[in-house]
Amino acid sequence: MSEPSSEKAGRPATEIQRPLAIGPHGCRLAPLLADADGRPIKTLAAWEVHREQIRRTWLEMLGPFAEAPCGAPAIEPLVEDRVGPVTRQLVRYRGERGPSAEAYLLMPAASCWPAPGVVVFHSTVDESIEEPAGVGEASPKALGLTLAEQGFVAFCPRNFLWRGTRLLAMRRQTLKFRCRHPRSKGMAKMLHDAVLAMNVLEGLPQVDPARIGAVGHSLGAKQALYLAAFDRRVRVAAANEGGIGIRFSNWDAPWYLGRQVRRPDFRHDHHELLALIAPRAFLLLGGDGYDGVRSQPFIEAALPVYRLYGSPGRLRLHNHGRGHSFPPEAAARISQWLQTYA
Repeated sequence: MSEPSSEKAGRPATEIQRPLAIGPHGCRLAPLLADADGRPIKTLAAWEVHREQIRRTWLEMLGPFAEAPCGAPAIEPLVEDRVGPVTRQLVRYRGERGPSAEAYLLMPAASCWPAPGVVVFHSTVDESIEEPAGVGEASPKALGLTLAEQGFVAFCPRNFLWRGTRLLAMRRQTLKFRCRHPRSKGMAKMLHDAVLAMNVLEGLPQVDPARIGAVGHSLGAKQALYLAAFDRRVRVAAANEGGIGIRFSNWDAPWYLGRQVRRPDFRHDHHELLALIAPRAFLLLGGDGYDGVRSQPFIEAALPVYRLYGSPGRLRLHNHGRGHSFPPEAAARISQWLQTYA
């Protein structure tokens, strides 16, 4: 699909809030287009070298388990039903510890194949993957079902913090993972599992592998951000109320990045991940809960990298003003974003 006219003209996105001179807590975000010696980066070639340094720094911090898994595991259908034109399957596939990973796979009508794909990450709710798959009560958070109705193949994987659909055990599951992989953060596990979900989706014959996105709310927004930053197969992504700043939400929890990120000598923040995503499309949404007005410095810090690619309109911030929620407006914005860029 052609670029929106605002991107062609290089005009700033209207969704972005008023400018703020400094980042959160009075701290300036480190400039991205400067090398280790402080010299300006003016070419894409120089940026790609610096980009790799940023990427390696983050992967080393996350730990060895963040390295990408190989191959696409076969999926085993467990339960299938239909919702209008959409076929919905609960599937099992091989994850880190054998054939125990589960997800919902939602397929649009065959006339849409090969279709764009999207990984939809769930938030911290008892229902886990049932919510984005639209199982049970109707909700704006049933984004997997909504996108499948719009022609996307949606894959909704369960986060490792759940032992089953309604068995949330954050600390216990994190402890088990850290015992197996003591040098890796919880976020490394989430990134590993997200890349594995991408492998599954990309390997489906019904999916156009060049048109895959990632979306999520809250916990799921964090996964969407990291997947987009570290997997260039993600063409477009959207994250609602994940907390783009490390101090905006509980990034210091052991199942995310741990206490290290609260130390005064920790010099990194997520504007660096936004820069890794460039020039691919990324929409940050907030309601002034975890994200919103205070998120703007992160967008503005990453925009110079997008401008270097000639694509400033592909990075946007939308404030729906509804707190830490996922209102219908957010679902509509995400759908429009995916339809534009997938």
